[in-house]
Amino acid sequence: MAYKSRMAGAEADLLCDAVLQLKDREDCYRFFEDLLTTGEFSAMAQRIAVAQMLLAEEKYNDIAARTGASTATISRVKRCVSYGADGYVRVLARLDKQRQG
Repeated sequence: MAYKSRMAGAEADLLCDAVLQLKDREDCYRFFEDLLTTGEFSAMAQRIAVAQMLLAEEKYNDIAARTGASTATISRVKRCVSYGADGYVRVLARLDKQRQG
């Protein structure tokens, strides 16, 4: 059965389709610079870093110290990693596999 997001809709589909058109890191930076505020982009970048560290079983205090994330943010990301839609897990596993080679 195909996954059905609770966020799905015409505008969300357009956003997802746009992201899927990004070809490289420069495309990503250009697109997200136009789409998001600096704060929004930084928050997203922080969350993916927190997820990566959680998956590596790092401790909350170490994660907070290295990323500057609050314990509330770390807890929220932890809930998503543990009980969410597997978005973090799937993407980070692909990145890890790509880096290994």
